[in-house]
Amino acid sequence: MTVASSSQPQRPQQDPDALVRVGGSLFRQRTWLPLPIALALVLLPSHPLASPLLIWSGAGLVASGELLRLWAVRHIGVVSRTRSDRLGPLVATGPFARLRNPLYVGNIALWAGFAASAGLVWLIPPIVLLLAFEYHAIVRWEEHLLEGRLGDNYREYAARVPRWIPLASPVTLSPQVSRLKFTWRDTLFSERGTLLAIAAGYVLLWYKSQI
Repeated sequence: MTVASSSQPQRPQQDPDALVRVGGSLFRQRTWLPLPIALALVLLPSHPLASPLLIWSGAGLVASGELLRLWAVRHIGVVSRTRSDRLGPLVATGPFARLRNPLYVGNIALWAGFAASAGLVWLIPPIVLLLAFEYHAIVRWEEHLLEGRLGDNYREYAARVPRWIPLASPVTLSPQVSRLKFTWRDTLFSERGTLLAIAAGYVLLWYKSQI
C-alpha cells in the first residue's frame, strides 16, 4: 500500500463500485475488524485433545506472520498505521517487491496461527475467508486511490507485482519509488502495538487453558 503525488498526467477515474466503497469504510475501521475473531478464540471451548504440536505449530504461524509484518513495516514505516487516505510514497522494496499487500497476508497468518494455538482448527477456514473478503475490499479501495494519485507509476507496479501470491524473485521498478529503510528500532516502535497484542493473546489463551 503506497501513494504519493505524481506529476504525470492521470487518467480520469470511474466512480468507485460498491466493493470499493465498502473497502473505504472497512479501511478506517480495520484495527477493530478482528475483534469478533479475538472474542471467539477466547470464549469458544477448545478441543480437549489439542496437542502441544498443534499449539506450537500455531505459534510458528503467528511468528511467521509477524516476521512478515516487521519486514514490511521496515520498508513502509508508520504510514501503515494511518486510518485516513493520507498515504506515503510508492514502496516497491523488501516484501513489496514480491507482493503488494504483505501486511494483510501477515495478519491472516497471525489469526490462523492463533486459532491453531487455541485448539480451534475448525475456525481457521472461516477466519481466512472473512479476513480475505475484508482485506480484498480494502485493497480494492486502496488501489482506486493509488491509481488516481500515482497514475502510470502505480499501474506499472500493479501490473508486475501480484496482490496476494508472492513472486519467487523480487521485481525492480523505475527509480521513482521510495528506497527508504527504517531502522529496526523505529520498526519495532511502530509495531509495538501488534507485538503487545500477540503477547496478550497468548497470555489469555494460557489463562483459558487453566480454567
